[in-house]
Amino acid sequence: MRRSTDRILTTHVGSLIRPLPVLRDMMAKTLGEPVDEAAFQAHVTQGVADVVAKQAEIGIDIPSDGEISKPSFHNYVTERLGGLEKVPPEAKGPYYAQLSEEFPGFMKQYNAMYKTMWMPPELDAEKTRQAAKTPPNRVRVAAPITYVGQDALQRDLDNYKAALAGKDFVEAFMPSATPARDDADAGEVYENESAYLYALADAMHVEYKAIVDAGFVVQLDLGLPARNQVLPGNPNPTPEDLRRASERQVEAYNHALRGIPEDRVRYHMCWGSMNTPHTTDVPLREVIDIILKIKAQAYVIEGANPRHEHEWTVWKDVKLPDGKILVPGVISHQTNVVEHPELIAMRIANYAGVVGRENVIAGTDCGFSQGWNMARVHPEVQWAKLSALVEGAKLASERLWA
Repeated sequence: MRRSTDRILTTHVGSLIRPLPVLRDMMAKTLGEPVDEAAFQAHVTQGVADVVAKQAEIGIDIPSDGEISKPSFHNYVTERLGGLEKVPPEAKGPYYAQLSEEFPGFMKQYNAMYKTMWMPPELDAEKTRQAAKTPPNRVRVAAPITYVGQDALQRDLDNYKAALAGKDFVEAFMPSATPARDDADAGEVYENESAYLYALADAMHVEYKAIVDAGFVVQLDLGLPARNQVLPGNPNPTPEDLRRASERQVEAYNHALRGIPEDRVRYHMCWGSMNTPHTTDVPLREVIDIILKIKAQAYVIEGANPRHEHEWTVWKDVKLPDGKILVPGVISHQTNVVEHPELIAMRIANYAGVVGRENVIAGTDCGFSQGWNMARVHPEVQWAKLSALVEGAKLASERLWA
């Protein structure tokens, strides 16, 4: 993995806002309407080409494919894992139950609208509302877990390679979901949750290895249980419960990464992409020891979220292990306010001052559109923010290498 040897490199978390033709197709799929699959794949191919070209135009050093083909950053794997069977959706309790207790009025309003924070006016408004109300797919474990997504993955790799051709990037990464799921019960197929988790790890190993073998850095993409303060079947876990669950997941992550060089792996830890109070977030200091056990060279961690911006000071006390890279978020995906490059440069300098300039790559807190209908800002703002990120990194580089 490339380091910031002579300037601060720039990247982001991965997901970018899907283009309109892809949004139309994904909305139709959500509503159960027929979709011309060949046309959909053509729209995805063009969408990947466009977002990669835009990242090159702006000056991002380490791009992604924008996750254009995926309906969401995590649940896309339900189509790539054999052994999972779709079942009718069921009503669930409120998202982020503890926040709902603390801020009931706000969270009621937020949960009612968060999937339509930004949707282009060209989409049918009534269908947009219907899609937002459509419960997500639920699955059950009906047979041993296997990886069956080779064709879809290969399309993603081919689209990305074609889009990168002739572009002058430092390197490129592709996000992939972690081997952890909370939308399916192990049922009668696996004797316990641990066996199920390791089966998922074995399956996802296929995707991770294929991404790395194709020449890309793979980014594992999902927070640990400790950041949610909720566990399957345990809505009120103790801190000890959360730590044990996080430790088990890290062990499974490392099992999934076996044989893959650490310098080809990034891990993204976030505290949730939502624009909520975040008062229940677990402090970084309480989980950093667990995060650093993940066999990745780079750790992508929130740093612009005002609930976590101060946590660059954690690295004054916690030594970043030799050879590792920190990718702090220095711009937020949650607000349409475009950060000033001077602020970005200041945030970069804070991290460089405690872990070393060569160990910092400037990034974002989270993805700009974790699901097709979960765009956090307007697309124009998304690109303005990434442009500010590049400008801020230039300012920081001029000062750090003065």
